[in-house]
Amino acid sequence: MEELVLELKEKIIEVLNLEDVRPDDIDSDAPLFGTGLGLDSIDALELIVMMERVYGIKIKDPSVGKDIFKSVNTMAEFVSKNRTK
Repeated sequence: MEELVLELKEKIIEVLNLEDVRPDDIDSDAPLFGTGLGLDSIDALELIVMMERVYGIKIKDPSVGKDIFKSVNTMAEFVSKNRTK
């Protein structure tokens, strides 16, 4: 699971062009939106596209996305259970 968490951190940085952020800068349990990493709704769409492209996971219900994208750890749990790639 640690490898997946690191991979997700790297993908988040890459997809969202977070130039001054390193994987170590992202707390795996910190919120991705609001007070944590400070992502917004546009970033959420980018993450949804990344999940589909990289892991073959389609998120059809945006309200489910709120639970999936709470933190890097919640993303990793979801990916490990649902990935098709």
